[in-house]
Amino acid sequence: MPPPLSMFMNAQSRIILDPSVLSGKPIIRGTRISVDLVLDLLASGWDEATIVKEYPGLCRDDILACIRYAQEIIRSERVYSTTHKGKITG
Repeated sequence: MPPPLSMFMNAQSRIILDPSVLSGKPIIRGTRISVDLVLDLLASGWDEATIVKEYPGLCRDDILACIRYAQEIIRSERVYSTTHKGKITG
């Protein structure tokens, strides 16, 4: 089996993509906790202390890495408008 594919944001990347874990969704290294779960918890109003309490394997740097990962994805996203029945959609 090949090693996990890493998404390197820096030399100590905490976020990896491993096809054998959660179908390759981005996860926090050494866990089965997905980036989107952490982002969903934050978006639902959970604070850092609550997340760390409920998921003791996580630390502040893991949560920050999830936010940074999402930021990098959004930064690289490109939107192209197309015309559909006289309306511009994107």
